[in-house]
Amino acid sequence: MFTFVVGVTALAGCGTSGEPAAQPTTTPTAQSAGTVAWSTCTGLTGPDGKPVAPDPAVQCGKVAVPLDYAKPSGDTIDLALLRIKATGDRLGSLVFNFGGPGASGVDTMPLAGRAFASLGTRYDLVSFDPRGVERSAGVTCGGEIDKLLESTVAADGDRLAKEFAAACEKDSAKVLPHVGTVNAAQDLDRIRAAVGDEKLNYFGLSYGTHLGAVYATKFPRNVGRFVLDSAYDPTVTFEERAVIQATGFAKSFDAFAESCVAQGCDLGKTGDEIERNVEKLLDGLKDKPLKVGDRELTYGLGQLAIITPLYAKATWPMLEQGAAAAIKGDGSTLLSLADSYTGRKPDGTYSTMMASLQAINCVDSAERPTEAETAAINEKVRKVFPILAADSSSGGACAHWPAEGTDEAKKIDATGSAPILVVGGKGDPATPYQWAVSLTERLKTGVLVTYEGEGHGAYLSGSSCVMRTVDAYVLNDKLPAADTTCPAS
Repeated sequence: MFTFVVGVTALAGCGTSGEPAAQPTTTPTAQSAGTVAWSTCTGLTGPDGKPVAPDPAVQCGKVAVPLDYAKPSGDTIDLALLRIKATGDRLGSLVFNFGGPGASGVDTMPLAGRAFASLGTRYDLVSFDPRGVERSAGVTCGGEIDKLLESTVAADGDRLAKEFAAACEKDSAKVLPHVGTVNAAQDLDRIRAAVGDEKLNYFGLSYGTHLGAVYATKFPRNVGRFVLDSAYDPTVTFEERAVIQATGFAKSFDAFAESCVAQGCDLGKTGDEIERNVEKLLDGLKDKPLKVGDRELTYGLGQLAIITPLYAKATWPMLEQGAAAAIKGDGSTLLSLADSYTGRKPDGTYSTMMASLQAINCVDSAERPTEAETAAINEKVRKVFPILAADSSSGGACAHWPAEGTDEAKKIDATGSAPILVVGGKGDPATPYQWAVSLTERLKTGVLVTYEGEGHGAYLSGSSCVMRTVDAYVLNDKLPAADTTCPAS
């Protein structure tokens, strides 16, 4: 995920809310190395919302951490953890953050574990819900996210953003000041100690690269084997990241359109025609949303639906099929794509992901764009990639956010750490390649690996070269040569 562009919703980034996910329950088992009382997970659900059968190899646990690190003996919150036990000769734990910010590691790891099976031969694959996410004091904001996502009145943008921020304060005032990346990095060090590792071995994707970079800045001597895939440079301003991401998505859309044309495309015979047809589809949703059962595919949801398949080349066909169907009046596929982005569940409730994303973004920056500033940024986005341009004037929820933001999470310098492997994809829309280059430089200890292919998440792209390079480092401590390049798969 990790999208900041201003046109996707009325928020400064993206946002959602809903009821917190059900807590996994556990039954006591023997304690492993460290201080986490691991036990078989129950109460987990799959992406279809149905219960997942307990698996003895998948275990849950928790770690208590201070709510406020300035008051270490004060209130605490529990961080929810999940691990998949190593299948071979165990080296330790490999801790994952899958991005967002706001993605649930407890929900994601059981689904992603197979993709990281080679690393799981030597490591327990461990992930967690960061503070403010799902089971770890997850941020909720009433039912305001539905109004934001489904509004068809452009002029309501700033009012809805203000109401959303107020609802978040009402539901989650206690945790909102403490959900930022700096505190999450301190939580990571508590997790490292709790799983019994002297060094933190870590795999961060998307926003997870930001969290890893902040950890390496604060705890350079505790850095073990680190991989930061689909890197984000947190030093950029709101305007810079909006324009850079718009440029990334524009390039990915062009690549999609070129591929679609080559195979015979239902959306048009040329790339320009495809883009015009998609823009025309979205423009039509402003005045006349498409009915999908008892719901509507609105302009904002349509935007989310168009960018979601651009994250991976494998999902490009869904963009063609969904947009072509919507042009003919059937918005069901696009609405399903939008729901996958926002964390909407089959029962109509939402995960905390989008509310958590907003809360973390607002705490991680002192910027509070006004309506006028956001409007100016939006015009720059419109010139780069009109599909992501906003349909309303709003400073976003951060303009009204009840918790103060600081720029501490923008300070990156891992001098003194072990080498950190940074992987960047030339065709990554959400975290464009230039951020991998700049983050590598800011870390001081970064080693850059370039993937020439498409998609967000190079390791997950199917590139055997990327997987071999990363595995060699994580499993055997074999660091690749500087500026190693992997061809498109």
